[in-house]
This record gives sequence, C-alpha cells and structure tokens, in this order.
Amino acid sequence: MESLNKILESVDNFVWGIPLILLIIFTGVYLTIRVHAVQVRHLGKALKFMVKSEKSGEGEVSSFGALCTALSATIGTGNIVGVATAICAGGPGALFWMIIAAVFGMATKYTEGFLAIKYRTIDEKGHVLGGPFYYIEKGMGAKWKWLAKLFAVFGLFAGIMGIGTITQISGITTAVQNYFDPNVTHIAFSLGGLNYSWAVVTVGLAVTVCTALVVIGGIKRISKVSEIVVPFMAVTYVVFALTLMACNVRSIPAAVSEVLRGAFGGVQGARAAAGGVLGAMLAAMQNGVARGIFSNEAGLGSAPIAAAAARTKDTVRQGLVTMTGTFIDTVVICTMTGLSIVIAGSWAKEGLEGVAVTMDAFKSGLPFLPGTVPSFVLMICLVFFAFTTILGWNYYSSRCFEYLTKSKTALLVYRWVYVFAVLIGPYFTVSAVWQAADIFNGLMALPNIVALIALSGVVAKETNEYFKNKTYLQYK
Repeated sequence: MESLNKILESVDNFVWGIPLILLIIFTGVYLTIRVHAVQVRHLGKALKFMVKSEKSGEGEVSSFGALCTALSATIGTGNIVGVATAICAGGPGALFWMIIAAVFGMATKYTEGFLAIKYRTIDEKGHVLGGPFYYIEKGMGAKWKWLAKLFAVFGLFAGIMGIGTITQISGITTAVQNYFDPNVTHIAFSLGGLNYSWAVVTVGLAVTVCTALVVIGGIKRISKVSEIVVPFMAVTYVVFALTLMACNVRSIPAAVSEVLRGAFGGVQGARAAAGGVLGAMLAAMQNGVARGIFSNEAGLGSAPIAAAAARTKDTVRQGLVTMTGTFIDTVVICTMTGLSIVIAGSWAKEGLEGVAVTMDAFKSGLPFLPGTVPSFVLMICLVFFAFTTILGWNYYSSRCFEYLTKSKTALLVYRWVYVFAVLIGPYFTVSAVWQAADIFNGLMALPNIVALIALSGVVAKETNEYFKNKTYLQYK
C-alpha cells in the first residue's frame, strides 16, 4: 500500500504540476483575447443576468439555479483551507496570483457556459444533457467522440472516488468533531485501531440522509436546495470576513501592500520557498494559481455540465452568468479569506496549517468575540461548503455516467452507490483514494481544454455579433 501511495502521489504531482497549470492559464489568456475581455467589459451585465432569469427558453432550472448548482461544487473547503495552504506555502503574494488566475479563468468559464448551451441535447420530455462531452462530440465532430467519453470517464471517477464523497464527508465530520469533541472522549466504536466518536457517527448519518433526500431527486431538487443554501452560506462567510476587516481597517493597506510585494518576491515567510526573490515569486505564483484553479475549477469542465440545464436559449447570456461563479468563488470569497489571514499574520505562525490558519485569523481579527464564536461560525461554514460540494459533484458525476450508459435505471443505481460512498466516507481514510480522485479531477481539464481552444472561433464570432447588435438590450 505504501508503494501504491508513492506512485499515486508522484502521478498527482505530475498531473497538477507546472505544465497543466500553465496550460489552463494560457487557455484563459487566449480566450480573453478571443472574446475581447468580456469578463471585464461586461461584468456588470453578468451580475445583473445572474439574478434575473429569462422568461422563456428551454431547460430544467433557472440560470440562477444552474449557477448555484455549479457554485455548490466550487465553493468548498478550498475557499477556507486551500487559500490558507497557498499563502503558507507561497507567502502573501499567492493571493495576488490566485486573483489573476481567476480573472483569466472567468473567460474560460464564459466559454464553457456558452458552449454548454449551444451544443446541449434536450429530449421530448424536456430532459437536458450537456457539458464538455456534448460540445466535444457535436462541436468538434463524431470522430472526437472518444475524447468526449474520456472526459466523462474522468469526471465519473473524480466524483465517485472522493472529490464529491469521501473527502467532503470526512471534512464535515472532522470539523464537527474538532469543535464538539476534539479529544475523542465520547467513543462510539473502534475500527482498525482507530476510535470514532459519536459526533462523527451522528453527523455522518445525518449528512448521508440529507444527501439521499436531495440527490435522488435529480437536478431540480439539487438546484432548489442550492438556491437556498449557497447564497446563505456565501453571504454568512463574506459578512463574517467583512466584519473582521472593518475591525482592522487600518491594517488593510499594509496587508494589500504585503500581498503585492509578495507576488513579485518581496515577501518570504518562514514557510515560503527559498531561492531568493525569483524563488519566492515562483512559489507565490505556483501556489496561488494552483489553489485558485482547484477552488474555482475554471477549465476543468465541471461547471458547463450544470450550465447546460439552465432554462435559456441565449448562449452568450448563460456564458456571462456562468463566469460569475469564478468571480464569486475566487475574486470575492478567496480574497476575503486571504486578506483576513494576512491581516492577522496567521500564515507566518509556526505550528499552524490548513483550517487552523484561517481559524487563528478569525480569532485574532475578532478579539471582541469569545474564541468559540469564530470557531463555531467557521465550523458551520465548512459543513455547509462541503455538503453542497457533495450535491454538486453528484450532479456532475451522474451526468457523466448518464452520457456513458444512456440508462435511467443504471443512473438511479449509481446515485444510491454515491450515497453509500458518503455513508462510509468518515471511516475510509486511505489516502490513495483521495489522490486518485485528485488525479482524475485534473485529467478532466485535458479533453475540455482541447475543445475550448478548438471551438473558440465559434464563441468569438457569436459573442462579438451579440454585443455589436446589442442583443442584451432585450433583457433590460
């Protein structure tokens, strides 16, 4: 098992290494040029369209519902733990590169949302299926169907093997246990030499039941739950972070300066990579970009699977709505987390890592609150973030499964298998499974990026005509 873990770790590091990161960033830059920086010029329209659904159009859920479904998968532990990890490894400058990657990633997400609507399929019962597998097959031609199936296989395994199940439920139960029973004094049972508390068992069962009640109902039920939970959890976390910054408003300019200097090698923490100015800059860039992509999933091909279900007939409009997901996830929420950590200086404290860094930042930045209050709020946010990720990735992976099998009966069985994976997740600690899921998650990007670049001419042409003719005026 140890040798298998080493092999998977090497493959994981290779898949999520510099080549893939550069490829995703290059794609974002290239698409930004092709669509004339639509993510900057029309961000205002995108935010307006986000909350204003179309009155007509085919689809299963509203554009806002499709966005919330996508956000349910992207807004997760990466916004809390991933940002802290990036800043600890690459210094405060990692936050700058995370934001830069997100800005270009918005053009990628725009293209994904556009293509999802243009090439989706809708049967006679109104059932929608779309995403990279269909814009590869229909947009690039039948001879590329093997590439579409390859994407679906990667997405299926990424969801069922941990990204949406084991890692998320483990994160939920660990967060609850660390708050209510950190010393594991209330043991429910022991398994394989490990003790499991009643907090883990109770919360694990509760989340499994909630997951089953939602995912068995399909996209419409997932969308309805996401439309309620996602805005609630995002607003709660942002308000909490804004309160911290309001209480430390005089420290914000210094924190921003530290981020900017760190982005170009001017700040090296004890845990940032050595190697002088260039080494610090590269560490900040690599960690910021990698964690940013992992958080907002721009280029991975997951978001267009949800976007395809939107009740709309306008490709450009849905592209704009889809790209707001990256803006909310990274430019807003990750920036809030990062600034909070830099303001409090928690990233440079020895002995802290992961969620403990963010926890320390909120405790230090909100000294007027008892330490249990920030801890409780952060625990609740982690629980909701992880739970919605379970829901979002169920939808992604089940759509991949449906594309491969075309069987409604098999799809129902798959959903129950997914629920079972959530059930056993808290007691399944084999790191090989987590690394394998991470590998498949990264591999999804390869066939998707091929399609985005190949079909960028179609996107550019129709986007430019759309704004030239001011088609968007019909939504005012």
